[in-house]
Amino acid sequence: MATPIDWMLPMPYTPILATLGYVYDRERDRVLMVHRTARPDDHQIGKYNGLGGKLEADEDLATGMRREIREEASIECLAMQLRGTISWPGFGKHGEDWFAAIFLIEAFSGQPPASNAEGRLEWVARAGLLDLPLWEGDRQFLPLVFDDDPRPFHGVMPYRDGRMLDWQFSR
Repeated sequence: MATPIDWMLPMPYTPILATLGYVYDRERDRVLMVHRTARPDDHQIGKYNGLGGKLEADEDLATGMRREIREEASIECLAMQLRGTISWPGFGKHGEDWFAAIFLIEAFSGQPPASNAEGRLEWVARAGLLDLPLWEGDRQFLPLVFDDDPRPFHGVMPYRDGRMLDWQFSR
């Protein structure tokens, strides 16, 4: 694995702040995912992902997560919990740094449409999440989103050229 000196940039850390949510239908043990297929220029094309996006200047994390779920899935969050945070230095399309709050949405109202501006919305069996074409790093933190440990995790996952370099977290 890479050492911090291998991936640190001499620039100040000024990440894009974001939310990432996993809508969980506990009764059917399935998770709402977006299959990113709509925009050919999307650096996440072909991958499955949770729902979320950039935080707006006037939003706290919970408000931003609720807005993103409403915009991307046309549903309202009724119960959600912060499961963790991840710093992604170098993750963006042009090497931008990202920092996200990761939420588990356990109660919601409404019915998601078949697709949104990023691609198809699909209910996926929780047990099959890691079988999907995901970002390499998602395989590291997704089990923490759904585990029984009530403590949030806080991780750092540097990327370079679209590849995960390392993964460290604490609780």
